[in-house]
Amino acid sequence: MKKRGLESLVTGMVALGFSAGALAQAAEIDHAKADAEFAKFRAEMEDSNPAELFELKGEELWKAKRGPKNVSLAESCDLGLGVGKLEGAFVKTPRYYADADKVMDAERRIVWCMTEKQGFKFEDIAKKPFASGNFTPDITSLVTFVAGHSRNMKFAVPLNDPKVKEVWEIGKEITTYRAGPYDFSCNTCHGSDGKRIRMQNLPNISKPEGAIKGVFGWPGYRMTGGVMLTSQWRMNDCFRQQRFPSPKYASDTVTALLTYMTANSNGQLYKGPGIKR
Repeated sequence: MKKRGLESLVTGMVALGFSAGALAQAAEIDHAKADAEFAKFRAEMEDSNPAELFELKGEELWKAKRGPKNVSLAESCDLGLGVGKLEGAFVKTPRYYADADKVMDAERRIVWCMTEKQGFKFEDIAKKPFASGNFTPDITSLVTFVAGHSRNMKFAVPLNDPKVKEVWEIGKEITTYRAGPYDFSCNTCHGSDGKRIRMQNLPNISKPEGAIKGVFGWPGYRMTGGVMLTSQWRMNDCFRQQRFPSPKYASDTVTALLTYMTANSNGQLYKGPGIKR
């Protein structure tokens, strides 16, 4: 009886093992199917991407004489290629700007131009920098417009610049920093291959093929909220999910993280403002 009972137990455990394996395999198939279906849906949606509306609004804002100094960004803002020049500027940021003595991502640089060239107050811009409900801040439309001028170009963050490389190193260090109530770091979710939260794949941002997934499609139109959002918002939301205090808007910390991720995407194609879940 004991031998027969042991055999039954072993047989049951083996069967359970096979069942668990089959369930895991089925789950992976379901996840892959869901990813493929969403990719197909996103491709169809991007044929008439709502981001185009924000690009048009951004173009108006870029060309308009605004602010206390009554000048346009088109005639005053240098994104790294010369005043008013936009083609390829987005995929070459973050970069070092001597006039500000800072490495800046595109959004931070546009904010700098709005304050320094047009005379807007940073505090006013930073009060509500991200879209919500029916509200879309001017900066979001401007970033979307600028990003559109790098569509189908490859990322080329100038890591050969020592100042950019230094900020890249800081960004890399930030991704490993564990803190908060869950002892999370960026790399808890994005530091290795094959991780997932529910139906969401978590790219490994230390590798080009993963980093581009973290950078790709931003700024992006988020279907779940019907709003246009930028990479600055994405970083801010990651801090929230880690239960960290929110970083200051357009801060050195966020720029360092964007420098690390975007430079890791160098050589990868940017297809322009996209659509997000």
